[in-house]
Amino acid sequence: MTVIGLSASSLRYRPAPDRNADLRQTIVALAHGHRRYGAGMIYLKVRQQGRLVNHKRIERLYAEAQLQVRRRTRKKVPGGERLPLVRSADANHVWSMDFVFHHSAEGRPYVTWILDHLAATRGLPQVIRTDNGKEFCGRTILTWTHAHTVTLRLIEPDKPNQNSYIESFNGRLRDECLNEHWFLTLAHAQVVIEAWRREYNEERPKKALGGLTPAAYARRLVRKSVTVAPGLQT
Repeated sequence: MTVIGLSASSLRYRPAPDRNADLRQTIVALAHGHRRYGAGMIYLKVRQQGRLVNHKRIERLYAEAQLQVRRRTRKKVPGGERLPLVRSADANHVWSMDFVFHHSAEGRPYVTWILDHLAATRGLPQVIRTDNGKEFCGRTILTWTHAHTVTLRLIEPDKPNQNSYIESFNGRLRDECLNEHWFLTLAHAQVVIEAWRREYNEERPKKALGGLTPAAYARRLVRKSVTVAPGLQT
């Protein structure tokens, strides 16, 4: 049998196996499991698994699979003076706080107040930094901080960048969790938000923390701050 116009090399050609098949499957699974993950976070998660992959390769496969995160429109706020924040060198040096309001399907707002629980599990901070909202300027928070000898430091009005750590966290909570779910009840919201919180703290690597998760970085700070008296060394 003669094949007209077909070279012998073309006839014998067999396509090479896709060396990126397993990596592509991992990227797609991560993107579908966490719909607001971008290529940068996917890269950190892949590296967290112990796979040494170039970030350009991740970005290319991510784009080929058309997994780009769709940006939500954001309300524009007037620009303010950019003040740098110094990262705390010690555990429990500064807590940044804010409230995030949301509603369940039944129309109930919910706000969680867990300062006492945090103090019992993590110890007291030296400083709490908040905005000027009425929930932080009232008698309740003033009484609590005074009773526990904690300094309450308010940012300047209309300058959320002075508390940018918590503002960044609130944005991710809103984008990745609150806006992604329709909460039927308060109990439902508590389960979903707690699952997201654990994933954020214990599983998600942070580029700014050298690829560590927030929980791992906190443990490193605690170990760094613990000193052993020379007479107690063994």
